[in-house]
Amino acid sequence: MDSADSGRSTTLPCISDATLRDSAHMAGVEFTSDDATRISGLLSRVGVDLIEVGIISGAGSPEADLILAVHNEIGPDRSLSLVMVRDRRQVAEALKEALRLGCRSIMLSIPTSARHAELKLASPSLSYLKTLAKSSIRQAKDLGFHVTFSGEDGARTDVERLNDYVAAGFEAGADRFRLAETVATLRPQDCAKLVAGLVTIDKAEIEIHSHNMLGMAVANSLAAFDAGAAWISTTVGGIGERGGNSPLAEVLCVLRAAYGDTRHDLSLLTPLTQEAVRRGGFGSAFMPGPTTRHAYAYELLGQLLHPEAYETTPAEVVGNARSLRVRTRLSPALVKFALDDQEPAVDAELFCAWLITHQQQHGKPLLDRDSIRALAREYAAENLITEGR
Repeated sequence: MDSADSGRSTTLPCISDATLRDSAHMAGVEFTSDDATRISGLLSRVGVDLIEVGIISGAGSPEADLILAVHNEIGPDRSLSLVMVRDRRQVAEALKEALRLGCRSIMLSIPTSARHAELKLASPSLSYLKTLAKSSIRQAKDLGFHVTFSGEDGARTDVERLNDYVAAGFEAGADRFRLAETVATLRPQDCAKLVAGLVTIDKAEIEIHSHNMLGMAVANSLAAFDAGAAWISTTVGGIGERGGNSPLAEVLCVLRAAYGDTRHDLSLLTPLTQEAVRRGGFGSAFMPGPTTRHAYAYELLGQLLHPEAYETTPAEVVGNARSLRVRTRLSPALVKFALDDQEPAVDAELFCAWLITHQQQHGKPLLDRDSIRALAREYAAENLITEGR
């Protein structure tokens, strides 16, 4: 890929997935260790670089079983756990717990906007914020952790304040900085501008963590990557707090379609999404996207006959399947396609007229290919009986 021509980075982004962290902290969602094992295993097989699990705030973490289950399934080297940062004593206890659980990578969650710092650190002071961040990072590095530190509510943090804070974190020895769009306010161009400034900081490695309240999480994530971010944070199906996060399937499909990225096994995305949505108790279709049951369901003949003209990512690539679903937009050509030389043969135009009437009389139920074929058999039997009489 030629960055001079495309304006994009020549290095493709690493992908982290926070499904077992962000999703698990939505109201009413409680993943079990069995859930964590299954979901993390699928994420690993897709090729996700780093899988986040659990939040540690002190000794005796209530999410220890989840963390240990993921370590057992994919190994601690591909896992990351979040460590809350509120004061020095609390951080020391949380780091001891992370060490006890065998964590090797942690993410220090630190509020950076003046308002969030005031609420969570009891002080909006930038000086105090930097002191606490540097102390936490040094403690963690002394214990041998790979350390990411966050800019919680970073999207709404004053730019000078944010840049000063990030520079202090890397000076203290941090390995990565996560820009958290905790409260979504950024447009793609805003996100790109913010990240472009951060990547100029000495030793900076930047990750983008977007929330989707405004429907721009994927766009902002890719804009951040184009501006120099090395990591994109996602969740399966986009499930997560505050409108959800950048959905894994959509991000990977955009990387494939627009960037030529073939590193990941997209065929597992549909079963992965179904598992996470089901185990989270969300129902059959939590959010739209290429892995939902609606994504490749068509009723227009042209889409069925020439899907390549309508799909940037074929259904099979993400482990989904193409299907016919229709209520009233019936035509003889569509009916003929659905029947596909089924026996006994019926006249497509006559059967189409009968089917339209049937739909009106029965409340316009949703039809798929199998149900159209079954109704064709019913129509044929009725007409044969009538002709025999």
